[in-house]
Amino acid sequence: MREKTRTTRPAQQSGIKDVRPIPPVLIDKMIGDEGFKTIDRTWSAFRARSNGGISPAALGLALFDWSIHLASAPGKQMELAIKANQKAVRLLSYAMAASIDPKTPSCVEPLPGDRRFVGDEWERQPFKLWAQAFLLQQQWWHNSTHSVPGVTPHHEDMVSFGARQFLDMLSPANNPFANPEVLNKTIKTGGMNFVHGLQNWMEDVSRIATGQMPVGTENFVVGKDVAVTPGKIVYRNDLIELIQYAPATDVVVAEPVLIAPAWIMKYYILDLSPQNSLIRYLVSKGHTVFCISWRNPTAEDRELSMDDYRRQGIMAALDAINAIIPDQKIHATGYCLGGTLLAIAAASMACRRDERLASLTLLGAQTDFTEPGELALFIDHSQMHFLESMMWNRGYLSADQMAGAFQLLRSNDLIWSRLVREYLMGERTEMIDLMAWNADSTRMPYRMHTEYLQRLYLDNELAAGRFMVDGRPAALQNIRIPIFVVGTERDHVAPWRSVYKIHYLSDADITFVLASGGHNAGIVSEPGRPRRHYRIAVKRTADLCRSADEWAEYAEAKQGSWWEEWVDWLTANSTIERLPPPATPGAAEKGYKPIEDAPGTYVLQR
Repeated sequence: MREKTRTTRPAQQSGIKDVRPIPPVLIDKMIGDEGFKTIDRTWSAFRARSNGGISPAALGLALFDWSIHLASAPGKQMELAIKANQKAVRLLSYAMAASIDPKTPSCVEPLPGDRRFVGDEWERQPFKLWAQAFLLQQQWWHNSTHSVPGVTPHHEDMVSFGARQFLDMLSPANNPFANPEVLNKTIKTGGMNFVHGLQNWMEDVSRIATGQMPVGTENFVVGKDVAVTPGKIVYRNDLIELIQYAPATDVVVAEPVLIAPAWIMKYYILDLSPQNSLIRYLVSKGHTVFCISWRNPTAEDRELSMDDYRRQGIMAALDAINAIIPDQKIHATGYCLGGTLLAIAAASMACRRDERLASLTLLGAQTDFTEPGELALFIDHSQMHFLESMMWNRGYLSADQMAGAFQLLRSNDLIWSRLVREYLMGERTEMIDLMAWNADSTRMPYRMHTEYLQRLYLDNELAAGRFMVDGRPAALQNIRIPIFVVGTERDHVAPWRSVYKIHYLSDADITFVLASGGHNAGIVSEPGRPRRHYRIAVKRTADLCRSADEWAEYAEAKQGSWWEEWVDWLTANSTIERLPPPATPGAAEKGYKPIEDAPGTYVLQR
């Protein structure tokens, strides 16, 4: 039987539109390259919300690199097996000896700075045995993640860092049933320490959810308790306020001081409480001090660039100071990122024969980023794409995203010990001015931070002489004015050996100081504080350049504060002329009329 032939009516006759697939070429034209990039950035920004901004691809690549090389290294495997056996024997021997004599010496000691197991309670068994077992395991994992043949150094650092974070989480100190201090507190309080800890946790969660500052920061009000050195805002643009501080002496040094803090932090790290304010100290020594206060950027400022920060920040401040105090050179001082930007500006000025600077001071500021320390763990091309996507989506990098990375670098001190103390012991840590300032962080605009990470951290353009400013390279070799540089011993943001590399990049006279403390506490190091020390040495233009380790052996060791050394250096690099201080701040006749009292408006922005 012949099959009946079916006829299909045209789509127009059936009432259905003629839907045909869009050719790929037309899709490409409709979306374009930027459209495809937007899709990728949106997806990456969405994923970043669930993993704290850490790139899974970066972690996965590091883990794969380490594991595949370890799997193909039988010698390393044998070494680890032997070490595991040796450590097990050491632990067993210690356990047997300690069961007979509780005062048996430890079989392993904590790393320098690790105070989790310090105290009489940790000398009792079985707590000390658990601590010893943990420390031996920590040693073994350090051996496991290091010196695996063929692993990329960056991936080795990432795997080691990840292993350390995981082990820190499992530390006996974090377990309420294995921490003798928590157990003793529980017995003494009848368990009320956990009640108080729960209250502390609920209060912290509530403050985070409502965008409030941490508990205790209300006792350090900007302009009332901190940042109280008298002064006036004498210039303001869309990016900075310039503060001129009131004189405290009958005569002042002719050359004023300009301070450029990092825009990642509020400026008053250098003007904390009156007793530890570097700005107040300078003023008391007869210096006329100006300080930049950066505006806290929002999503509307996403396109601000590094050059905008140079022009509207450093250069605008210099122009204002030149108008207020004419015919005098300026001692320029930069802290952290502000120091890096100031070095770029000084190099650009030197290239253009702009001789307005009398000296350059860099405090915890890097100019060579080949060895930036543990912060480099969060900066590679994969992580850069993730960060850039987050900033592109928001228009800025938020304070909480930056704080998380810095806390991980010192997780024992900044995360786990705090959780134990406040949530298990039920004790609140007393807030101090430095901690309150640290909680008052700022944002960084998308374009500027992207350029900063790409051009300095990844491409190291400044040290290579490839950082261009107005079409010319900002070459540090062109700087001829005296340079004073401060690094700190325990700096995890700008390691002192990295800061020291300015010696390899400049032919100027360099005075280098290695101060005790960390990135912040080492700079806020007022005279009279106990247990402070520093090393200092001068490299003249004609001197041979030493390595960092050679310098540490050669440099003179001194007790006290490096502030005094710096003030003497500023005096030595100033003219002998002393002038009466200005009768009034600013220069109203030149357009720099005092606007309001310090600390101004920008520092209060949240």
